[in-house]
Amino acid sequence: MPTAEPLATAQAPALRDRILSAAFQTFMEHGFSGASTLDIAKRAKVSKRDLYAHFGSKQAMLAACIAARAERMRVSLHLPVPRNHAALRQTLIEFGATVVREVSTPQVLAVHRLALTEAENSPDVARTLDTIGRAATREALSRMLAGAQSAALLGAGSAGAMADDFTAILWRGGLMLRLLLRTAPPPGAKECERRARAAADALLRLYPPA
Repeated sequence: MPTAEPLATAQAPALRDRILSAAFQTFMEHGFSGASTLDIAKRAKVSKRDLYAHFGSKQAMLAACIAARAERMRVSLHLPVPRNHAALRQTLIEFGATVVREVSTPQVLAVHRLALTEAENSPDVARTLDTIGRAATREALSRMLAGAQSAALLGAGSAGAMADDFTAILWRGGLMLRLLLRTAPPPGAKECERRARAAADALLRLYPPA
C-alpha cells in the first residue's frame, strides 16, 4: 500500500507524454479545428476524464505540443552576456546555428504548417506558436544584445531591431518559406553554421561599437 502513491506519481509523466503524442498526431492528421478530444483520448487509450485531468482544453494540449517541440531550443534561450568581441561573435554563431537546425526539424516544420493551415479557422494556433517560438527566441537574443551594448561591444540602436536584423540575415534567401513548401531540403550542420557565421559577421558590421 505505501508504494501506491509513488507508483502513481511515476506513471503520471508517461501518461502525459502519451496524451501529447496522440494529440500531436491527431492535430497533424485532422488539423486543430478538426481534431476532437474524443479522437485524442481514443488514440492515447485514456478516458476523456484523464485527458482533462492533465490538460484543461484542446488549446492547452496544442500549447504543450508546441512547447515540447521547442524544448530542445530552450538551452539556447539562456544566453550569457559576452565579455569581449570574440565571445559575442561565438555566442551569435552558436545561437544562430541552433535556431536554424531546430526550426528545420520535421516536427517543428509540421507545427508551422499546421499554424498556416489553421490561420483562418483557429488563429490561436499561430498566436501560440509565435509566443512560444519566435517571440521567446527574439526576446532572448534581444536581452543578450542589450547586455553586449552595455559592455560597449555594440553600437547604438534598438536591441530588438538588432535581433530582427540578425534573424532576417539568418533566414535570407527565403529558406523558411522554401522549407515549409518542401522545395528545399533541411540544411545540414555545415549550412546551419555558415548561415550563423554570415549573420553574426553582418550584425557586427552593422552595429560597430562607438
